[in-house]
Amino acid sequence: MSLRKILLILSCSLFAGLTHAQATFVVVAANMKDAFSEIQNQFQKENKGELKVIYGSSGNFASQIMNGAPFHLFISADEQYPLELFKKGKTINEGTVYAIGKLALITNKGKGIALDGSRGKMADAIKKANKIALAKPELAPYGRASVEYLKANNLWELANSKIVYADNIAMAAMFVTTGSADIGFTALSIAKSSALARQISSVELNDGYQPIKQRMVLIKNPTPDAIRLYEFMQAPKAKEILMAHGYQIAQ
Repeated sequence: MSLRKILLILSCSLFAGLTHAQATFVVVAANMKDAFSEIQNQFQKENKGELKVIYGSSGNFASQIMNGAPFHLFISADEQYPLELFKKGKTINEGTVYAIGKLALITNKGKGIALDGSRGKMADAIKKANKIALAKPELAPYGRASVEYLKANNLWELANSKIVYADNIAMAAMFVTTGSADIGFTALSIAKSSALARQISSVELNDGYQPIKQRMVLIKNPTPDAIRLYEFMQAPKAKEILMAHGYQIAQ
């Protein structure tokens, strides 16, 4: 092989490596999937950089970041994980609260279980259910809030033996839509999803748990696109999308 061809191959390899290095890795709490997809679409109308978006549980992402995962922006479902990462020196600062989420109880329409916000109806729904879907509280902030809600309303003992745990809040909703669970606790943003509307009934839960303040934070050495996206998440258009998906905006 000629020297010229070798140099050409090396140049192409270097260019590919630099291109890959510029990709921005964004990890996003599962409850944010629908809202963030819209936000990403709006953001990328003017920012053409490559975004690699991964959805999952905030607890798993925090653990991966602690172990050196090469993420650039962490959009969490709570405050605890980003603030812990900041204390451990993994982020550039404490980040900011971008939204406040709410819980919802959902049921598969085919199960014939009536829902409303009263404790009596909630107890009836739990009694009728064979399985109750819940995100793992040690991994998912909405799972912790669900347990908090059940305990605050003296429903934990009634529900505990029926609970099936999912790794994240989106999977908990999937258990209900597929019929694996009769009712389940999920994020209001997921309950409002048009993809679920035909399959589920839902009720918004407004009290019995601490406000779910969702914080985002830039990991050390963020890409320019990560910084721009972090800023865009605080812009009026992103806030409008978040509110349309059932979130409140922190003042």
